[in-house]
Amino acid sequence: MRFTRKRIASLVCAIVLTQIGHAQALSLLEAYEAALEHDPIYRSAYHENEAGQQAQAIGLANLLPNLSFTHSQSKSSGTIVQNGTSSSLDFDSQVSTLSLRQPLINMEALASYRIGKAQAESSRAKFTGRSQQLVVRLIEAYVETLLAQDHVKLAETQLNSLEELKRVNERMLEKGEGTTTDVLETQSKHAIAQARVIEAKDELEVAQLKLEAIVGQKIIQLDRLSDTFSSNAIQLQDYDNWYALAMERNAELVTQRHTVTSGKEEIRKSFAGHTPRVDLVASLTKNDRGSFITRGQDAEFGTIGFEVNVPIYAGGRVNALTAQAKANYARAEADLDAITHKVLVELRKQYNLLLSGVKRIESLELAVKSAELLVDATQKSIRGGIRINLNLLDAQQQLHTARRDLAEARYNYLLAYLRLQLASGTLVLDDLRNIAGYFIINHH
Repeated sequence: MRFTRKRIASLVCAIVLTQIGHAQALSLLEAYEAALEHDPIYRSAYHENEAGQQAQAIGLANLLPNLSFTHSQSKSSGTIVQNGTSSSLDFDSQVSTLSLRQPLINMEALASYRIGKAQAESSRAKFTGRSQQLVVRLIEAYVETLLAQDHVKLAETQLNSLEELKRVNERMLEKGEGTTTDVLETQSKHAIAQARVIEAKDELEVAQLKLEAIVGQKIIQLDRLSDTFSSNAIQLQDYDNWYALAMERNAELVTQRHTVTSGKEEIRKSFAGHTPRVDLVASLTKNDRGSFITRGQDAEFGTIGFEVNVPIYAGGRVNALTAQAKANYARAEADLDAITHKVLVELRKQYNLLLSGVKRIESLELAVKSAELLVDATQKSIRGGIRINLNLLDAQQQLHTARRDLAEARYNYLLAYLRLQLASGTLVLDDLRNIAGYFIINHH
């Protein structure tokens, strides 16, 4: 077989286009890897946690030695009068001092360290929650895009059905067997169907944009849900077990508990304004002609001792700060109660959805099988002259609707599982891999 240059060029273009299309195909795990790098919400949380981890080091610094060095260098000039005789003075001076301060008793610094430690733990727990939320947000966007594709397919099927009905009604009207009312009614439905196709395509574009914002790349093709879907693959524990896990490990609850701890230490820090402070202080000074008095002398000396600072009165500032800290602590405890209630409501909701989802999937699987049988029966009736193409289009529309509802039920089931894991604080990468196992490469 001979290949012309034109044919070779066509083959090369086809291969390149195929590779490009394959490169743009995005599996669930690939989408997650891309999201870790590109999702702006996750990247913000990552850097927020980086900053939050420094709170402990900042608090600890108040308990550690403070070492400083100062150096001054100056040129002095003046006049000195002695016994009626004046003389000018011009000399250079240098003073260098190395100072050390080590807190020995400092309740405010100790409370600051504990606050920093609690803030670092809170930041770490918050980032864990944001990492888990990324998995859920990604799959929600992924599934939303797939559902939008199904909606476009269904809307186009409905439009094709109405186009066929429109042709049938127009032929019947020409033969005198139909009515103008039937034609007008079909035209109206056909126009509405056209609008629904446009609306479905717009929804698909928005869904794709949401997913693209998370993964940071253009979406051409996604994996589809496997036809061999089994809800029995997910083992569901008793609700009491989920409850215990959520109370212990939910990221929002853990974050808020550390916030409460920080608020408690804030009270101690504020009240520490009433307590004395004791520091060990030491210094080493080198004085080269440091003043007019010592202009002809060089000196080196060191000092060491204790410095005691006893607060007496600060205009009521300490009392006001302590009262403010107590109010903020009470608010943090109230917020913890509110978050606990919210988490438990979400936990129960997703648990119930997971339970009811199994029955809903089973019912819709039967509906799809019935719709498939109806399509087969209609095709046989058309061959036998009993039915027409319009009947087949109606049957196919019913099948598409059933398949869409089944896919949506399966998606909701998987999302309920992920949200349940998120609420209980147990969502890990293996859960994402399990969900990815429900999807296969889309060859269409």
